[in-house]
Amino acid sequence: MTVKIAQNGPQTPENVPATFKEFVRKFPALGNAHESIALAVDAAGPIDPKTRELIKMGICMGAGLESAFKSHVRRTCAHGATVEEIEQTILMAMNTTGFPRTVAAWQWARQQLTRDNGEKTA
Repeated sequence: MTVKIAQNGPQTPENVPATFKEFVRKFPALGNAHESIALAVDAAGPIDPKTRELIKMGICMGAGLESAFKSHVRRTCAHGATVEEIEQTILMAMNTTGFPRTVAAWQWARQQLTRDNGEKTA
C-alpha cells in the first residue's frame, strides 16, 4: 500500500492515522483518486507549499476537522513554518469561525507541536 503525499510534506505510512490507512486499504481506488486530486490542486497554481499548508490549516479549522488540522500543522512545520506563523493563521480565522473554535484549534496546534517536538509549543 502506498500512502504518501510527497508534495505535502512527510506523509508516510508510519504517521498517517490508522483509520486513513484502513480506509485506503479497503478502498484503494478512492485513496488513489484522493492522492491524484491533492497533487493536481497543488500543481494548479503558484502558491508555495508552506502557504498552501497554512491555508489548509484554516480550512480544517473552519470545518472543525481536528485530525486533518493536526496533519496540516505537521506538514506546515515540515515546510519551515514558525510557531508564530501557525498562531497567526489560527488567529486570522477567529472572526469567521468564532472564539471557541479558535481556542480549540490553538489547543490542537499546541498538542501537535508538543508531540512532534517537545520544546516547540504554540
